[in-house]
Amino acid sequence: MIAPLTVAVAVAALLLTAWCGYAAFRNQAVKDWHYLGMGVVLLLTLVQLAVGLVQLARGERPAGDGTAVFVSYLVAVALCLPVVAIVSLSERTRWGSATVAAGALVLAALQIRVADVWAGGVGGG
Repeated sequence: MIAPLTVAVAVAALLLTAWCGYAAFRNQAVKDWHYLGMGVVLLLTLVQLAVGLVQLARGERPAGDGTAVFVSYLVAVALCLPVVAIVSLSERTRWGSATVAAGALVLAALQIRVADVWAGGVGGG
């Protein structure tokens, strides 16, 4: 897996966490520009998914035998923000912003597992 891409996704997700967390702290619902931020992070996750699948198609494999786990994490990462975006649309209060912040934090944590599984860490093989 490409380490700079994994780091970029994690950093972007943490920035989104802080941004939406601050909105929740200020008692604000998710605004259009938050959705734009989610779109940027989502784009990065889709690039990561595509890169991971291309690497698998070229015969590269995670260390150990964690291919199914690796693909599962990539798909979970790509679905994380769309799910919280839908929830935030139905919760037009500060809790919608808090939900997006929590989802983005989960996405950042999943990046650690994506890198760990690719490297053959615990649970990846």
